[in-house]
This record gives sequence, C-alpha cells and structure tokens, in this order.
Amino acid sequence: MLQRLSFRQLLVIAFLLIAALLGAASLRALFALQDLTLQSRDNAARALELSGAAQSLRERSVAMERSARQSVVLDDRVLRQHFKDEAREAASLVSRLANENIAAAKDGLWQAHMQTVLTLLTGPLVTALERERQLTQEFRELETINTAMAVQVQQTILQRNQSLQDRLEGSRQHLAQQVGGAIALAVAMALAFGVWFTRPLKRLENAIIGLGENRLDQVIAIAGPADLALVGERLNWLRLRLAELDADKSRFLRHISHELKTPLASLREGVSLIEDGVAGPLSDNQREIAQILRHNTGVLQSQIEDLLRFNTAAFEARQLRRQSVDLLQLIEDQVDAQRLQWRARHLKVEVSGEPLKMDVDAEKIGTALANLLSNAIRYSPPQGMIRIELSQQPGRVRIEMHDQGVGVAAQDRGRIFEPFYRGERQPRDAVRGSGIGLSIVHEYIAAHGGRITLLPDEPGAHFRIEFPHVFTP
Repeated sequence: MLQRLSFRQLLVIAFLLIAALLGAASLRALFALQDLTLQSRDNAARALELSGAAQSLRERSVAMERSARQSVVLDDRVLRQHFKDEAREAASLVSRLANENIAAAKDGLWQAHMQTVLTLLTGPLVTALERERQLTQEFRELETINTAMAVQVQQTILQRNQSLQDRLEGSRQHLAQQVGGAIALAVAMALAFGVWFTRPLKRLENAIIGLGENRLDQVIAIAGPADLALVGERLNWLRLRLAELDADKSRFLRHISHELKTPLASLREGVSLIEDGVAGPLSDNQREIAQILRHNTGVLQSQIEDLLRFNTAAFEARQLRRQSVDLLQLIEDQVDAQRLQWRARHLKVEVSGEPLKMDVDAEKIGTALANLLSNAIRYSPPQGMIRIELSQQPGRVRIEMHDQGVGVAAQDRGRIFEPFYRGERQPRDAVRGSGIGLSIVHEYIAAHGGRITLLPDEPGAHFRIEFPHVFTP
C-alpha cells in the first residue's frame, strides 16, 4: 500500500508521525505540570487553613479562659454564655483538625478538659476562688494540648510539602524519561524514514550515473514511492532508447566506413598509377598535385581505420571474457612489449607493487595499459622517467601511471577522454595522434566497472585507474 503513495505523501506522513509523537510527549508533560500545579495550590490552601485553625484555637483558648474566670468570680451569666460560644467554636476547630488526621488522639483529651471546665463554671459562691484556681490549671492543660496540636499542624504541613516535592521530583524524572524517550524515538524514526526515503533516491542517482557512463545493459528498476518508481520506469525507457540509438550509431559508422573504404582504395590506386606515369609523363606541378592527393587519401584512410577501430573497441567493451589475471604481471608484460620504444628514447620505466590477482578481460585491460604507456613514451622527454604503481586500497584496486612529459593543458582536461579529441600540447618530433587512444582506455576501464581519472599533478601527466572489487582465487 505504501508503494502506491508518492514521495511527497510519504514525507508528509513521516513528518506527521514524528510531530504526533513529540506532540503527545508535550501534552503529557503539560497535563502533568497542570496536575502538579493544582496539587501545589490545594496543598498551599490547606496548609494556610490548618495554620489559621491552629492559631484561631489558641486565640479562642485565651478568650475562653478570660471569660470563664470572670464568670466564676462575678457569677455573670452573660460571660458564661460568651464562654460557651467560644467553646463551641473551639470544639469545631478541634474537630476540623481531627478530621484532617491531626491531633486525633488529643481530641478526646481536649473534650474531657473542656467538660471539666464547664462543670467548674457553676457552683456556690463560697467555692468561687477554688474553682477559679482549678480553671487556671485546666486551661494550662488545654494550652499544652493546643501547643501540641499546633506542632502537629506544622509537622503535617511539612510532611505534605515534602510529599508534594517528592511527587514533583518523581514526576520530573518520569517526564524527563518520557520526553527523552520520545526524542530518541523521533530521531530513530527520522533516521529510519531518511534511510528508507534515500534508498530509492540513491538508486535513481546510480541509474543516472550508469546512463552517463553508457552502462546500457543494466535494467533500471526503482522500488519505492509511486512517483519515484515512475521516474525509474522513464529512465529504463530512456536506457532502452539510448541502447537503440547507440546500436544505430554503431551500424551507421560500420556501414559508412565500409562504404567509404572501397572508393577510397580505388582513389588511392588511381593516384598511385598517375604518380607512376602510367597515364603519361607528369610535369613537376602535376607530380606535386599527385603527391598531395596521395598524402590526403592516406590521411583519410587512416582516419576511417581509426573510426572503425574505435567503433569496434566500443562494441567489444560490452563483451568481456573475464579470467583471473595477475595485474602486476600484466603490467610488466606491457612494459616488455614496448621495450624497444622506451629504450629508443632513453627512458626509464619503473613498475612497483605486489602480485595481485583480479577477474578481468586480460586482452582489453592489456590494451588499455598499452595505450597509456604508449602515450607516456610519446610525450616523455629523452632520458625521462615513467612510473607505474599497483596498490590495493580498501574495497578497490588502483593503478597509477606518472610521466615527466608536457602534461595536459587545463582547457583540455575535461575532454581528454572524448573520441578524436587531441589536446593542444603535442610533441614536436612525433606524428600527431588520432585522439582515440584514451577514449578506448576509458571504454575498456568503464566496461569493467572501474574509472580512469587525470590527476592535476605537475609536471607531466598522472593517470589513475581504479577497479571496485578484488577477486582472489
């Protein structure tokens, strides 16, 4: 089902999933913070209420003592009623504290002392002084109980505050874990989606590179979103079309080259007969014209043969006969094959590296190395040095060739591997080349999945060949 969606739709879904994950973590943190805020507010209100109740109880106890003692001494009913009103309020405060699980054990004792105080309020006038003294003692006991209650209120407030802080710390740690987990999961999802999305893009990139490198035998199939799969189908259609055009071009080149060779051979033969005087003696001017015709027909024939040779090389590059070959021995064989050429120019050729076997088409790689070495010999100054290095890098094999010649001009570097392109720096004492040697090298190396590059080293030219895989027997 996901493959039916486009890349843009999948990208939106991925962003929505990550946003939903982070949003859920944020909402969870917001709700937890709101809950803790309400608990803190409620705890503060209850602490204020309890502190006020304890303070009010002490104040009413003082008022009750004053009213009780005055009512006993003066035997005043109004003062006695005032005491009872204060006692009722005080009893309500004690009951409220007891309901809050504060001073529950002191409630009965406080009520017993209050009952004793109520009993002492009435009696004969002659016992007023004794009852006043007893009331003073009772209120001292009540004051002790009130103080204990106040201490318990403070302890309860401290415990509740500590409990709230513990819950706050626990919630903070829990939220930190949740947020951290959400972020880690979001990062993992982002990486997973990134890898998932970039795979078809990487395949598209490789397919485009393959088309650019003329690897037209590889089928292009992109698995992924619908729009990228459609692009892959279009690229595969383009590959088939390019293969058809390439085949048409090859057929045209072979046909036109063969068609031109026959009349050209007749033309050269006719010029030779005229130059030999078969049609009659020639004047000096006529002989000079015949020589010009012979030279130009020779140049044209050489160019046609080069065209056929390049077309044949491009066709054969797709037909590899791989076998296990020692690359170091293959390089040394090419050096030995051109020994007369580089010795004639008093050159020195050094080959370095360890024996290294690889599955290649020995004939084609040998031709590529021979072309590079021939160019290096052609451009090197007398008594110069040519170095060939074979090495194995992680995941690839590298062959490098250095010479001390004139090198390649900066404006020629981008086109040096194009067919029939000849750079501006040509040796004075050599025949101008055809411009297909390096293009054949490029075709053969690319057919093996490798690449050849011209490095910007000075002086001379520095070519590097790299193959992607090493195969050992």
